[in-house]
Amino acid sequence: MGMPKTPALTTDCVIYDGEGRVLLIRRKNEPFRGSHALPGGFVDVGETVEAACRREVLEEAGIEVGELRLVGVYSDPRRDPRGHTVTIAYLALLPGALSPQAGSDAEAAEWVKDWRQLKLAFDHAQILDDAEKLGLV
Repeated sequence: MGMPKTPALTTDCVIYDGEGRVLLIRRKNEPFRGSHALPGGFVDVGETVEAACRREVLEEAGIEVGELRLVGVYSDPRRDPRGHTVTIAYLALLPGALSPQAGSDAEAAEWVKDWRQLKLAFDHAQILDDAEKLGLV
């Protein structure tokens, strides 16, 4: 019997620095080209979700993250206009403010103090709200 057709698996990462700022990228590609978003992307076959999360942050923002804490799983079939994706979102805390370097499919990467003033891609505002409720920042 073949594998069933299932949603694509992605990961997103909420990263706070020592000043309480969140790391956001600006998307280079559609959907949401030019919009701010959390670093993240698709999980490769044979890769753990945690490894994918760390890889995507490194590829998109040039920052290495260590310990990851689970924020939640987001599975609304409408969360990505390209099709049904399920993301597993993590939180990482960095002691200082490293300088992000945009790469991969990010046109920019920056620390943002008040993300609520921005229109974020996908359901990333909900993910950030949920991360804040963990009370770790």
